[in-house]
Amino acid sequence: MEPTVLPTQRLVLRPWAPEDTDAVHLACQDPDIQRWTTVPAPYEREHARGWTGEISPAGWRQDTEYSFAVCRADSGILVGAVGLHVRGPAAYEVGYWAAKEHRGRGHTTEAVTAVSRWAFTELGAGRVEWRAEVGNAGSRAVAEKAGFRVEGVLRAALPVRGTWRDCWVGGLLPADLGLESRLPYLSAPDRGPDIGAGA
Repeated sequence: MEPTVLPTQRLVLRPWAPEDTDAVHLACQDPDIQRWTTVPAPYEREHARGWTGEISPAGWRQDTEYSFAVCRADSGILVGAVGLHVRGPAAYEVGYWAAKEHRGRGHTTEAVTAVSRWAFTELGAGRVEWRAEVGNAGSRAVAEKAGFRVEGVLRAALPVRGTWRDCWVGGLLPADLGLESRLPYLSAPDRGPDIGAGA
C-alpha cells in the first residue's frame, strides 16, 4: 500500500519519517506507554530510530501494518500514534498511544475515528477490532468514544513481555460510523440463553 496522509479537523495523520525519531523516543519514555503498549521497555533511541526508519515503512510496503504519526495541523507537533494492523483479508486491528502532555483533548479519538473510516472506505474492512489489556481504562475510553462496542474479555489473548494477559476486545462496524458495508451484514438472531444438551 502506498503510504497516505489523512487530514482531520485538528490533525494530520501521516506516515512516520526518520525526523520523528527524537519525538518518538521522548514520548515513549512515559511509564504509561511502556506499561500499556507493546513498545520495548526500557525504550532506547535505537528503538525509535528502527521504528521510524525501518519497521513502520516496511509495514506499508508489505501490507502488514499502516502506522500514522498523529500531529497537530496547526503546528505539526506530534501528539500520538495510531496503527492499523492487518489480521487477514478485510480484517484489521487498531492500536494507539498518546503523548502524555497531549492527553485529554480528544486527539486520539479523532485520529482513531479517521483511521477506522479510512479502513472501511478505502480498504474494504468489514470490521475494525480493538484490544487492550484488562485495566487499561484510558484505551477503553478512547475506543468507546470512537464508537467501538466492547464485546467481552478474551483470556490469555495478549502477549506482553513474555506473559499472556487477558484483554478487552471491541468491534467497530461501518454502520457505527454511518457508512455502508461492502458486504451485507447478517447478525445473529437474539435466541436468548443457550441451553445445554443434558442436565
